Order: sequence, then C-alpha cells, then structure tokens
Amino acid sequence: MAVATSALATPVTRSTPSTSGLTLQQQLELAGTAVDRLALLTNDQDFVFDFNTSTTGITAGLGGKTVKADRDTFPALIGNGGSMTVGFLGPCGFNTPHVHPRAAELNIVVQGTLMASVTPENGARHLQHTLNQFQMTVFPQGAMHTEWNPNCNPAVFVAAFPDEDPGVQQTVQTFFGFEDDVIQAALGGDLTVNGADLDKFKTLIPANVALGVESCLQKCKINKS
Repeated sequence: MAVATSALATPVTRSTPSTSGLTLQQQLELAGTAVDRLALLTNDQDFVFDFNTSTTGITAGLGGKTVKADRDTFPALIGNGGSMTVGFLGPCGFNTPHVHPRAAELNIVVQGTLMASVTPENGARHLQHTLNQFQMTVFPQGAMHTEWNPNCNPAVFVAAFPDEDPGVQQTVQTFFGFEDDVIQAALGGDLTVNGADLDKFKTLIPANVALGVESCLQKCKINKS
C-alpha cells in the first residue's frame, strides 16, 4: 500500500518572536525552550543572587529588612517555578501581618528564634509557633500570617515559594487604604473619630519591617522613636 509522504517531507519551523525593545524578563518569557532562555543569560553570574549585597527587592523598616529574589529581581528564576525571600530581623523585628496571594510559604529559621502566627482562612483555628534554628513552618497560600523576633539578638529566616511571583499584601496597610466610610463601617460604624483623625492614625502605621511587640521592646530597652 502506498504511503503519502508529502506531509512528512515538509519541515516544521518554529517562529521566533522579535525581541526588539523587550525587557530581559519579557524575552525570557517568550523563549521557546529552556535552552533558549539559557542563551539569553550570557554570564554565569546571572544565576547567582546575593542576598547580602542586593540593592533590589528590599523592604526595610526600623525592625530590619527582607530581600526577595523573584522573577523581577532575579530573572534566572523565570521558567523555574519558584522564588525566595530572606528576612533579616533585628531585636524585636516584626514582619507585619500579610498574605501571599499566589503561593504558600515554607519558612525556616537559620539564625535566632522567630514567633510565627497564622490564620489560614475564615473558620480555621489560629496557629502560633515558636521556631528555633533550622525549624520550619508552612503558611498556606493566601493565609494571613506574620513573623517576629521575640529576642534581643538578630534573627534570620528563609522563605521559599512555589511561584516565581508569589506577591505580598500587608494587611493593616491595605485595610486602612480603603475609603474612610468603608473603614468605619467595617469597624462597626461606631468609630468616634472624624476623617482628619483617621488620616492621622493612618500616618502612624509603621513601614514593614517594623519594631515588634511592646514586651520585647521593654525587655531589649528599645525606644520606637
């Protein structure tokens, strides 16, 4: 029986999109294969992210800082499905309540001690852990959680995410970013402050990473001002 070969004889070609004017991240996203992505990262050091010296991905406040390596700050992650943050918390340092909308967080303490606190969702019980060196916990995707250093010595944690862009949303800052009447209604409608007082209160919300709970500040003789 004769076999048609015309279709087999036609070579399959893969179109290459123009990368003119695109950022490196966009070029990596459009690359057809992992080999193509590798070719775009021409320096071996493109695969090294230094949390000690990075000038990008930093969130800093009076209590310390966090440094994130995600698809934006570390393009080599694109196509690899993961990212990481390292938190450097000073005495009483407080990574204020927040959520990651697109990923769970695996958090391991590599120096010092952390208190970890999480409420996974409405109806779920609240959880709190004391994490010592090389102990780990998990914060489910979208769960409101926080970490703070309860001691007077520095603490360091490493947070891993199964997403190149896990996102982050600080809870208090987000809530008080709503319209004044929405905030007052959410608080029960009996808030006896006017708009000016509420605006003043908003300015008192500390930048993340903040100084933590009052008992720790007193123990470590730290003045917030």
